[in-house]
Amino acid sequence: MSYTLPELPYAYDALEPHFDTETMTIHHQRHHQAYVDNLNKAIAGTEAESKGLEEILKEISKYAPAVRNNGGGHYNHSLFWKILSGSPKTAPSGKLADEINKTFGSLDELKAQIKQAGLGQFGSGWAWLVVKADGSLSVVATPNQDNPLMDVNPANQGCPILGVDVWEHAYYLKYQNKRADYLDAFWSVLDWAAVEKNYEKALS
Repeated sequence: MSYTLPELPYAYDALEPHFDTETMTIHHQRHHQAYVDNLNKAIAGTEAESKGLEEILKEISKYAPAVRNNGGGHYNHSLFWKILSGSPKTAPSGKLADEINKTFGSLDELKAQIKQAGLGQFGSGWAWLVVKADGSLSVVATPNQDNPLMDVNPANQGCPILGVDVWEHAYYLKYQNKRADYLDAFWSVLDWAAVEKNYEKALS
């Protein structure tokens, strides 16, 4: 299988003023494209060519670091773009809202835990909301382009339904070193409708 860069479901300027146009353009066209190109090179002529990306990630310990880094980069960004919107649903509802309240006490507490996970990730990485094997919700963080599908850290494993990129390339042009401000802005462009779809898929 040869991977391609997915188109964004909105214009590069759609997330202004929270995520700036220049960052979105560079992040998608250069960074994500590089992960796609390097993933294709890394799997060329190997058994991974015949497997789906999620299947590869779930047994990533079998593969070379280039597959781990670039396969993770492609998957993580593909999920990230889909949960953002210029006209987002601003709060969860239904089953997901109930589970968030049950697990974290409130939406504000979930946001605080994801912010803490993002700020606590030393260097580059991601903060995630995942559905665990038993159907419960958990907030986890992963370094670099790792994600909770991978078999490298059992404590972090789960099905990711929300992820926020805390690599500097995701925010540095607008927010410089103020990762906390970027994490606060994230909630203004997060589309809970997309997260709810991810949640229903994870449960099924």
